[in-house]
Formats: sequence, C-alpha cells, structure tokens
Amino acid sequence: MTLFVTIPALNEQITIGQVVRAVPRALPGVRRVEVVVIDDGSTDDTAVEAAAAGATVIAHPATRGVGAAFHTALTYVMERRGDLLVSIDADGQFDPADIPALVEPVTSGRADFSTASRFKDPSLLPRMPAAKLWGNRMMSRLVSRLAGGKYFDVSCGMRCYNRKAMLNLNLMGAFTYTQEVFLNLAFKRLRIEEVPVRVRGRREFGESRVASNLFRYALNTSRIIFRAYRDYKPMRFFGGMAVWMLVPAVLLETFFVIHYLRTGQFSPHKWAGFTGGGLLVLSLIALHMGLMGDMLNRHRVYLEELLYRQREGAWRDPDADPTPSRAPQAARVAAQMAEESKSESVSDSESPVSV
Repeated sequence: MTLFVTIPALNEQITIGQVVRAVPRALPGVRRVEVVVIDDGSTDDTAVEAAAAGATVIAHPATRGVGAAFHTALTYVMERRGDLLVSIDADGQFDPADIPALVEPVTSGRADFSTASRFKDPSLLPRMPAAKLWGNRMMSRLVSRLAGGKYFDVSCGMRCYNRKAMLNLNLMGAFTYTQEVFLNLAFKRLRIEEVPVRVRGRREFGESRVASNLFRYALNTSRIIFRAYRDYKPMRFFGGMAVWMLVPAVLLETFFVIHYLRTGQFSPHKWAGFTGGGLLVLSLIALHMGLMGDMLNRHRVYLEELLYRQREGAWRDPDADPTPSRAPQAARVAAQMAEESKSESVSDSESPVSV
C-alpha cells in the first residue's frame, strides 16, 4: 500500500522543512510513503527547503489557492495510483506524528475518508480567537445539516482519503475545498470518520492565507457550499424556496379574497392581491427550477458513476491513464501553467518544476 502525504504551501520556508522531516516513513500496512509539497506560487525559499528535506515539489507559477493546490495533489496521486492520500498543512499547526492515528480508520476498513477534528474532543479544544471558533462551529453545523450527519470540524486541513474516496471526488472550488469534500463524499454515502487530535490554535509564524479575513473566508466558503448543495440536492433546495414563498402567498390571497367577499371591493388591500400573486408566481418558478434541477441531477449521478468506473478501470490497468481525459496529467498541467505565467509576464524562475 502506497501513501502520499501532500502539503500545500505558500511562503512557508520557516516551517516546511520541519513538517516534511516529521512525517513518519513507516506505518502499519503501508509499504511506501512519499511526501509531496505543492508550492502555490511562493516568493520565498519554500520549494528549496521542502526539496532539501526530502519532498517531491510541484510548483505553481502563481498563487491559485489551496483548493487548486489540492486538485494538483489529487491528480499527482491518481496518476501514480496511490492507495492513500494524506493532506496536512505546512504551517506546523498539525503534528505529523498524528498521521498514523489519522490513517488507521481507513487502513482498517472502517472509513473511506478520515479527518482530524479539533473540536470533537472538548479536552483537546485549541486556543484560537473566539470569532474563528464560532465561525468553525457554525460552518460545521451548516454542513452537518446539509449532509445529514453530525460533524464537529469540517474545515480541518489534515485528512486521509482511500482510493474509493479519491476516485469519487469531483470538486469545483479553487479558494478552498474542505467543506465541499464533506458534502461531495457524504452525498455519495461514503464512510466518514473524525479523529480527535491536538493542534496549535495559532500559527507560530505568519498568518493563515485562507482564513486571515473572516468575512472573505465566510463569503467564499458559503458560495462553495451553496453551489454544492444546489447541484446535489436541487429539489430540496428549490423546493424549500418554493414552500417559503407559497405559504405567505396563500395567506395573502386568502386575506384578499375574504376582504372582497365581505366588502365587495378590492381597495384598500390591492397590495395583498398583487403581492400574493407575485409570490405565487415566484413559488411556481422555483418549483419548476427544482424539477429541472432534479432531472439534471439524475444525469449528473449517471455521469459521475461512469466517470468513477472509468477511473477505477484505468487504475487497475497499468497501461492506462487513471485520470479522465478532462483531468490533465501533472506534466501537462505544469506546461499549461507555464504558458499562463508567460502571458501574465511571470518570470521564468516561477515556472513549475518537479524536484
């Protein structure tokens, strides 16, 4: 069994070497461990330090976001037919010594996807700003409600995926990916387990590039969650909107009709008739969108099942490419990004390399 430990990094030259060296190379049931650092357009010596510590480095020519970095890592692991993928942050907040505990539920067959949880065990609650703690809890409650499960930490960057989970992932977000993964895998009924770990609540060096601005983070993650829920549960999404508009529409129209029957006049409550009629039309439009979305969702399910079978078949065939044609190989990704960087007047030193 081959394990790839992937680390997205942006200007983490101070901590990246320590994190790479601390990754355990011997785990029960794992034949080989490879550490891969995705350098997301760093302007410091992150790539140099990571390579010196023994990691394989894939460099983006410009910063593209942690979600895009995960896409690159996932493509790299799939091309090499890895059995397990572990993601861990480069800032040193997570202890690589916890990787064996994180991997155990997956290697034992209890879970397809395991994630470190900072909040599941109250005794391990990290010290962090109250606003971030509240935001994490609210996000976990939202995702739990949408996914139909009970999750304590949906934003943690330390995770483990088995082959089935990797082949089932179809992610769209570039800003981040953590919440979308939960929804994506939960909607496909894969087994998910949270593993309580102790983490450093505050970074020792620098600040988070993803959650440094709480308003921006909440806006971007909410957009990703909104799109995922809309695409996977369209009837529930648009049907809920239809019901919320239908109820006041019926009440207003009932009031309007009763008033007319009593007085024989529309005035002075014409507003109720027009408002109720408008809400009724909007409700019917939302219901129609839900029905159309449900039809499209059925096609999406069929297509994702075909995509999974294609990936799985290619994975088992050593002469085939385990990634679909729309997912370029790592070398092709690097070449494309290099061309993009040239068009944006990025220097040659920032072109993607694999060390």
